[in-house]
Amino acid sequence: MRPLEDVRILSLEQYGAGPFGSLHLADLGADVLKVEDPGVGGDVGRYVPPFAEGEDSLFFETFNRNKRSISLDLSNPHGRKVFEDLVRESDVVYSNLRGDVPEKIGITYEQLKHLNPAIVCCSLTGFGMTGPRAKEPGYDYILQGLAGWMSVTGDPDGPPTKSGLSLVDYSGGFVAAISILAGLHAARRDGVGGDCDLSLYDTAMGLLTYPATWHLNGGFEPVRTRNSAHPSLVPFQAFEATDGWLVVGCAKEKFWQRLVVAIDRPELAQDPRFVDFANRGRHAAELLPILEAVFATASVDHWLSKLRPAGVPTGPINDIGQALTEEHTLARGLIVDTDHPRFGTVRQVASPVRFGTQRPEYRRAPSRGEHSEDVARSLGYDDERIAELAAAGAFGTNPAEGIS
Repeated sequence: MRPLEDVRILSLEQYGAGPFGSLHLADLGADVLKVEDPGVGGDVGRYVPPFAEGEDSLFFETFNRNKRSISLDLSNPHGRKVFEDLVRESDVVYSNLRGDVPEKIGITYEQLKHLNPAIVCCSLTGFGMTGPRAKEPGYDYILQGLAGWMSVTGDPDGPPTKSGLSLVDYSGGFVAAISILAGLHAARRDGVGGDCDLSLYDTAMGLLTYPATWHLNGGFEPVRTRNSAHPSLVPFQAFEATDGWLVVGCAKEKFWQRLVVAIDRPELAQDPRFVDFANRGRHAAELLPILEAVFATASVDHWLSKLRPAGVPTGPINDIGQALTEEHTLARGLIVDTDHPRFGTVRQVASPVRFGTQRPEYRRAPSRGEHSEDVARSLGYDDERIAELAAAGAFGTNPAEGIS
C-alpha cells in the first residue's frame, strides 16, 4: 500500500495554497476528494489563464492531480446531508477559505464532532480564525509585504520586491500537510480529532526565522543586499561571468580556502583582511570587487568546471527552462506525465515529498463533479436516492454540474 492509502480527505479547497497542500498527500496515496461548489463553477483554479479552455487549465492540473471531485452544494440541506455522510467516513475536512467562513458554513470540529469524534478539521486561511484581520482575505503578495519579506528582497537601490514564486502560498500548503499528518496521528492514537487553525500570515511570519531572532534579541535591522548577498557570510552571493551569472557560497572556512585556489588567487587566503568570516565581513567592500573582477574574465561553465571539482558550493543562475532540463532534475525523476483529454500529455514537476522506494502513480486532475456518482454509491445511495438528491439540488441546479 502507498503510505496514505487508508486516508480520506474532504477538501473544500481552491486556487493555489490549499490544493498545493493536499497535492502531496494525494501523491502519497490519500483519497483527496475535492468538494466543489456548483454555484461558483467549482475551484476557481480551473479558469486561470493563459493556458485555459473551458473548465480545464494547466494551472488546475498542476495542483490537483491524483484527486477526485464531487459537485456538492453545502448551502442546500440535501447537499449538506451528503457532506455529513461523507464526514462520518472520512479522516480530515480541509479548507482554505477566509478566516470567518469555516464556522459560518459549519466545518469546524465543534460543528462536526457529533458525526465523527476523530475528524481532523484543518483550516488554512489568510489570517487565521482569530485576531483583528480574521475576516479579511489573504493573498500571497499582500502577505509578503505585511510580513516584511519585500523589505529585504531586491536590489538595495530598487523598490521592495516580492519573491519570484508565491512562496507564502506554497509554504502554507506544506504547513497544512504537516498539520494534517500530525492531527491524523493524534486522532488515531486518541480517538479524538480537533481543529488546525492555520494561516498564511502565520506561515509568512514563521519563515522570518533567524533575522527575526536577531532583531528581537539584538536589534538587528535586515537590509537588501547587492547581488543577493548573504547578510552575514562573505562571499556568498551571485557573481557575473562573461555569459551569465552563478552563485558561489562559502558557508564554511574550508570553502573559502578551496575557492581562492580554484580561482588562482591563493594569496587572498593569507591576506589579514580576509582570513576569517568576521574579517571578510568587515572588509567586504574591498574583497567583493576583487572577486567580481575575477569572475568577469570567463564563462559560467568555465567557473563551474573549476569550482565544482574543488568542492566549492556553486551553481548557475538558470532560467526556468534550464532548471527543468538540468541533468540532476531528470536523474531525480522530477518531471512527471499525465494524460488529459483536452491537453494530451501534461508534463509537470513531481512532489518533493517521498517515503520509501515506491514511486507514485500519477493521474490527471478531475473534471468538476467527475466522481459524484461513484462517491454517492460508496455511501450506499441507490439509484432512487441519487435521483432524489439530484432533483433537490444537492449536486447543483444544472444536472451537468453534478450527477446526470
